[in-house]
Amino acid sequence: MLIAEKFVSINGESRRAGQLAVFIRFKGCNLSCGYCDTMWANKEDCPAEDMSPYDIYSYIHSTGVKNVTLTGGEPLLQKDIKKLLDILCSDRSLYVEIETNGSVDIKPFIKYDVSLTMDYKCPSSGMTDKMLMSNYDHIRKNDTVKFVCGNTEDLKAALEIIDRYSLTAICGVYISPVFGSIEPKDIVDFMIENGMNGVNLQLQLHKLIWEPDRKGV
Repeated sequence: MLIAEKFVSINGESRRAGQLAVFIRFKGCNLSCGYCDTMWANKEDCPAEDMSPYDIYSYIHSTGVKNVTLTGGEPLLQKDIKKLLDILCSDRSLYVEIETNGSVDIKPFIKYDVSLTMDYKCPSSGMTDKMLMSNYDHIRKNDTVKFVCGNTEDLKAALEIIDRYSLTAICGVYISPVFGSIEPKDIVDFMIENGMNGVNLQLQLHKLIWEPDRKGV
């Protein structure tokens, strides 16, 4: 498995934001979002460490950190991802989150005791047409749907999907701003105007603590 970087930091977003987490960032993605902040990890010439699932688990175990975030790139496209999940899920002390981009079928992975954070790519991403909408038939209570919004059009798209699938009744729902493109207060105003109960505004803590484009945090 090709690992672009691995590190310990705080979780900058998701349900355990602010808690320590060990991050495994895989190389490669099938999408190319206009606002992607890890595009470097998706390039063919990105340096990467070839690690087996057992090597990855050994590294995670060595950190002593119990929250694990598998990210990318796109983790669900990794050929040994199921083997890695078998290993990680056998360690009941770990909380495993997978960040997935919404274009890959999640059905084969809902049997695992992990938390999926699935994106819905709003219009400013340029990738809305790549979304696999059948995924919404498989979202569970411990999963999250995340909308990264850069403008009012994105917010309207998020609202439409949230309402269409009654997401707040079945999973966690988060809206994050595209860093530098929209003011968080504008998102709050939109949430108030549209009565968006059960929806969480989430800022990317790591971009507030460190430089926005810093790696390894």
